[in-house]
Amino acid sequence: MYPETNNAHAHDLQMDLVTASNEVIPIFGKRASKYSLWIRFSNGHKFKDGEEFAKLIVPVNGDSAKLGPCRLLSEPNIDGYAGRITFIDDFFDFDNLLSNHKIVKLQSEFLNLPMVLAHKDNITREFKDYTSNLNYDCNVYKNLFDKLDLEYQGEPEDVKKLVQRAIIDSEGKTFLRFIDENLQKLEKIVKNFSKEEHERHGFYLRKQLWNIIMCSAFMARTNLKPRGYSGDSEMMRMIYANEYEGFSTFSKLLNKHPLNQPAAQAVRNRRIIVAGKLNEIKNSRQYHADGKCRVLSVACGPAFELKDIFVSPDDCDAFHFTLLDQDKSALLEASVLVDQIEKSLGRALETKYLNESVRTMLVTSDLHEKWGRFDFIYSMGLFDYLTPPVAAAVLKKLYQLLAPGGEMVIGNYHVSNSNRYYMEYWLDWVLYYRSDSEFKALLGDAPGAHMDVTFDDTGVQMFLDVKKNRANA
Repeated sequence: MYPETNNAHAHDLQMDLVTASNEVIPIFGKRASKYSLWIRFSNGHKFKDGEEFAKLIVPVNGDSAKLGPCRLLSEPNIDGYAGRITFIDDFFDFDNLLSNHKIVKLQSEFLNLPMVLAHKDNITREFKDYTSNLNYDCNVYKNLFDKLDLEYQGEPEDVKKLVQRAIIDSEGKTFLRFIDENLQKLEKIVKNFSKEEHERHGFYLRKQLWNIIMCSAFMARTNLKPRGYSGDSEMMRMIYANEYEGFSTFSKLLNKHPLNQPAAQAVRNRRIIVAGKLNEIKNSRQYHADGKCRVLSVACGPAFELKDIFVSPDDCDAFHFTLLDQDKSALLEASVLVDQIEKSLGRALETKYLNESVRTMLVTSDLHEKWGRFDFIYSMGLFDYLTPPVAAAVLKKLYQLLAPGGEMVIGNYHVSNSNRYYMEYWLDWVLYYRSDSEFKALLGDAPGAHMDVTFDDTGVQMFLDVKKNRANA
């Protein structure tokens, strides 16, 4: 893409329109919406509203993407642009095209329609019956709760809250028990499935229950993955908040149910555990001339745990934090949190941000020279998403970054997670589970390493605690 030099249109991109007679018209365009572009003509061309063009040519990654046909929607009073270009047959996603340099059609999902429709042919009869009954029952509950909501809709706001609270505490508990009972049935049906069978049957359940699942803000986000991955900062916020969030009584109940499970409590626990570890370090040891413990948080996300770590001005003098994440949005949220803590405590935090990925860690041989060494390294959620070979390689890299006498705490969900099928089938949240022996084996015989595996109160969250001998370089 080539930026326009005119400051008034600094984000314009050079493109070409091709008319029906194959005349090439140079234009400058800018995103107007997901499926339309603002355009202006570079050489005085004028076209009437509704004018159709054979194609739009857009430079992408050093090549040219030919898209079309398209038409002009005249809006001459919008910041000097001649109007919008929209497509006629295939609508292309300009967010993906301009930001990610990917050509994505609105209708592309229909290309897979035959395969999706045939998906049901490989589902067991028992599972089909289970899903059909579950879908019917969930819709019956939804209709009943929606009818109750209509009954008190005209009441004053404070009265509505009291009525809804009473419904949640009575009939709502019955519904939540119904979900629990059906999750137990689900486990009995699928516990002996292969990995491929889990994927296939989970996909089928989500398609059948999609309208129900979308009623929960939390489950909607875990399924839609707007940032492209599970466990993003908004999902973490919802887990920490653990609230009845939603637009109706049914949606609030359905949203709260997964947040009440041991797997969600484990996420809340690990934040407290990390803060406790660092508090022990602060009270027991001094590391450097500046008196600060150098801490690395790997796949830090929004780093909500910093609120539990920095509770007094003295805490600001105890630590130097390096926050690493591949998601720039997460690092931005972490920086906003750091700013809030600094204003609250009236003291600056020594914080460094690294926008790096696991791949960077694996391909960089002299990582400690670039990032330094750390007295305490922790990573709570990353290893749940890493295959065994990658997890082993990353763990060894982190151990190399650990200073002699330092400690490393790495989290991973245990194979005994009772919410595994709930997460996989309803939430489309798939993790790599490990036993404690498998977790220890990832680091192998690292020189000077003393390893222990501990668990949180739920028994779901497992921690590999690694200490490096002070004499080990």
